Amino acid sequence: MKLHDLKPNQKLKTKNRKGRGPGSGNGTRAGRGQDGQNSRSGGGVRPGFEGGQMPLFRRLPKRGFKNINRKQYETINVCDLDIFEDGTEVTPELLFENKILNKNKAKAGIKILGDGEITKKLTVKAHKFTKSAEEKITAQGGKAEVI
Repeated sequence: MKLHDLKPNQKLKTKNRKGRGPGSGNGTRAGRGQDGQNSRSGGGVRPGFEGGQMPLFRRLPKRGFKNINRKQYETINVCDLDIFEDGTEVTPELLFENKILNKNKAKAGIKILGDGEITKKLTVKAHKFTKSAEEKITAQGGKAEVI
């Protein structure tokens, strides 16, 4: 591209201003039609409304149980802790800093699962441990501390 190739931007199409009188080309009814619910301000129906027919979300069967008191733990396996140096104190803050775990998902805390092997002696601080995870950490001479 050279300097002589430059030209001003094409004029952008102006926004159609509705309901600003008959001279605007879209006045009086402003594209809403003659009468009816949708022609009124604040008119229209709520999302999911099907004209009085039983809505789809009410027709479908509901299954199971939603526990409103559910605790959401962010989980990590023992083998994933092997990236830290020998003798490191692994805390939730350290895991969040290294972007191993997501802080937004750990609403109730962190749970350490016992999948895989660990080869280093670590002091792991978390909110919950599975039995196998606790055994694997202590077998290497480390500590599993519940916060």
